[in-house]
Amino acid sequence: MNIRQNALLAAVGLAIACTAATGASAEGRWDHNHPRQAEVLGRVAHQERRITVERREGELSFRQARQLRREDARIAMQDRRDAFVNRGFISRAQQHRLNREENGVSRQIGR
Repeated sequence: MNIRQNALLAAVGLAIACTAATGASAEGRWDHNHPRQAEVLGRVAHQERRITVERREGELSFRQARQLRREDARIAMQDRRDAFVNRGFISRAQQHRLNREENGVSRQIGR
């Protein structure tokens, strides 16, 4: 990732963290249990476990694992950003886009 992407990710993460810390009004805007969001975030967690297992077995190098984890983190951050904008959930179109991105990461893990 280049410096611009790192700065963007850091800024978005900071914005989300600041917004979440604003109190009870922000808590009502985030629905962790929404089915579409739970599916996407569940896939991210599952792929994290797959990366760990394949790294442990020597099928992925340190750099490959780090890059795949960054891609998964970017997808999870995009999910959170979309949910924040949509008052606590993601749309079907956003879910499909995030799942397509997850499919790409999954294919890289399974090589």
